[in-house]
Amino acid sequence: MTKILEDPHSEYVRRLKALQEVAERLEERHVAFGNAQLAVTVTAAFAAWMAFGRHWFSGLWLLVPAAIFVTLAALHSRVLRARRHGERSAAFYEKGLARLEDRWHGQGDGGTRFSDSTHPYAEDLDLFGPGSLFELVSTARLRTGEETLARWLLGPAPIEELRLRQAAVEELRPRLDLREDLALTGEDANSAINPGPLAKWAEQPIVLESRAVRTAAEALAALSAAGAAIWAVFGIPEAFLIVLAIEAGIFFKLRARVLRVIHAVGEPAYGLALFSEVLARFEREKFRSPHLAARQKQLTPDGVPPSHRIARLNRLMELLDSSEHWVLRLIDLPLLYRVQLAFAIEAWRKKSGSHVRRWLAAAGEMEALCSFANYAYEHPEDVYPEFTDQSPCYEGEALAHPLLPESRAVRNDVRLCGGSRALVVSGSNMSGKSTLLRTAGINAVLALAGAPVRARSLRLSPLAVGASIRTMDSLKGGTSRFYTEITRLRKLMDLAKGSPPLLFLLDELLQGTNSHDRRIGAEAVVRGLVEFGAIGLVTTHDLALAIIADVLAPRAQNVHFEDHLENGKITFDYRLRPGVVRKSNALELMRSVGLEV
Repeated sequence: MTKILEDPHSEYVRRLKALQEVAERLEERHVAFGNAQLAVTVTAAFAAWMAFGRHWFSGLWLLVPAAIFVTLAALHSRVLRARRHGERSAAFYEKGLARLEDRWHGQGDGGTRFSDSTHPYAEDLDLFGPGSLFELVSTARLRTGEETLARWLLGPAPIEELRLRQAAVEELRPRLDLREDLALTGEDANSAINPGPLAKWAEQPIVLESRAVRTAAEALAALSAAGAAIWAVFGIPEAFLIVLAIEAGIFFKLRARVLRVIHAVGEPAYGLALFSEVLARFEREKFRSPHLAARQKQLTPDGVPPSHRIARLNRLMELLDSSEHWVLRLIDLPLLYRVQLAFAIEAWRKKSGSHVRRWLAAAGEMEALCSFANYAYEHPEDVYPEFTDQSPCYEGEALAHPLLPESRAVRNDVRLCGGSRALVVSGSNMSGKSTLLRTAGINAVLALAGAPVRARSLRLSPLAVGASIRTMDSLKGGTSRFYTEITRLRKLMDLAKGSPPLLFLLDELLQGTNSHDRRIGAEAVVRGLVEFGAIGLVTTHDLALAIIADVLAPRAQNVHFEDHLENGKITFDYRLRPGVVRKSNALELMRSVGLEV
């Protein structure tokens, strides 16, 4: 897939500058309109005071400044709306610049609610939380978009699905205007739309469904109006009163269900009103990729756009809100006003309610794809991975960690394919071993979610990912670090027995026990994983564990990171080399902090 190199930083700066120039002009207009309104008010008040009590004074002339004031207020309101829109657009590009300039850590939504300590890699690979992959990648504003993105990061998709996502992301990548509009449109909807209760409301059993009763209510409302007219013209109230009595009986029979419908619709209708703005923006786009075209068709299976359907519900809600007016309260019973609205709302749910969950799912996928497209736009040199049927396989060239700025990231190759099943990575403390594991893992997660990866190239087969990197003891759970680690290893062993093959990432394997038991246990764990068909990396600073590669050769190889002591200071180049490391920096590190050893 062709990558078009762009300079997103320059484009963001250009757009932000244009928005700031517009904001300055709008601020001048805001001040001017404010001063004009004040001047009209003061002038009118002064003139009224001067003229008050004189025989030629008439209050009608006050209509002129009042009309001027109302006109100025309407124009001022438009300026304020435009200014708010510009401020939100500027915030969109400021956030983009923060990401490009590595100032984004902790500034956005890290998706902490999706974190799960029992997941085989979520916490180990920093998927969620401040400074996480989710915070870097997500531009979703709807909850359903955030949930879809999190789900994609937490589990691999089938290869055909991934290829479709890649094509969709590439088509969306240059559509910066679309992503800006979605960021503005979805900002309010994010807090208002809770997809679970919304779908539940739309799909719950219909409360008012009888067509005969609805037709009778419409007919009685017409008869009531006719009876009222007869009473007013001919002074004969009997017809009106008879119809009114029948209506009262119907209303009290239906009252509980009518109120149930009216009370239930408020919050869902408000959420759908905001949601329709997001859907309307997607409806205006023309897509070529099969995945996007299918999702757009999913929104309109019968040719009626969802925004049009939701607009119908919005009109019903406006009529329902107007029922609080005292005039409509007087004619509520004669016209069966709320009864007819309740029937209309239920008719809407019967016709469109089954589509709501589909709308939410399609919009969620669109937002998740836009998040990946935005990531691809801001990292034009990142590539789409290539998928192979040669399983298991993971071949990455010039891999880097996406959460590290390019200026600090050191790229390394990782090749696990064919006969090569495991890399035993040795090296001293702080030399880059754990970062290599996270780099391999997080790029696998991006690849298996459909996103570009931080590499010159990445070729991989379908894989499950499992890691034991950030295992800690638990005071609350009463477990040691060692017990937590072996429990995780048990889960990874179970994963390795399944399909697809496991990519395992094991950091400082079994360091919580003595070296004799550690060597035997580590060898058994890695051997078991490899024999189950898994591939992966194991790090250690205990050179005794390097023998694992010799025992499992040629299916395992030793690689290492080095350090150098220069002028009493330890330096690292973070370059992966073949073979076993031959020295340790532990003593030098202790001396560097002032310990006498």
